[in-house]
Amino acid sequence: MIDPNVILFANEAFYIAINSRDVAAMERLWARHTPPACIHPGWRPLTDRNAILQSWRDILGNEEGAPEIQCHEPFVLYQQDIFSVLCYEQLPQGWLTATNNFVIEDGEPKIFHHQASQCIEPPEVGAPPRPQ
Repeated sequence: MIDPNVILFANEAFYIAINSRDVAAMERLWARHTPPACIHPGWRPLTDRNAILQSWRDILGNEEGAPEIQCHEPFVLYQQDIFSVLCYEQLPQGWLTATNNFVIEDGEPKIFHHQASQCIEPPEVGAPPRPQ
């Protein structure tokens, strides 16, 4: 069994890669052996690793459009070999809810699915965290 904190650490690394615009770190975080999927808000689903990584290169390379995202209330669910982090994303222009799914590849958690969408009811920032 993987400690949920290991998954939370990988999830935090995902947001650090976004906020620091670190394309190489983003590439290292994505799974190589598990079929991937990524759904950016308002985009069509991407299911090819190269297309997903290109989308991140485009987003992170856009000086005016690259988001600064704060992850709030990450919560790990696990089902057999899949670990899902459900969380809220706070952007300057509003809130999203997100799911980041991880698998273990070569002994490390790797993201294989990211989806974020508009959040109508944002969380109370500073509220007690949900129990794991």
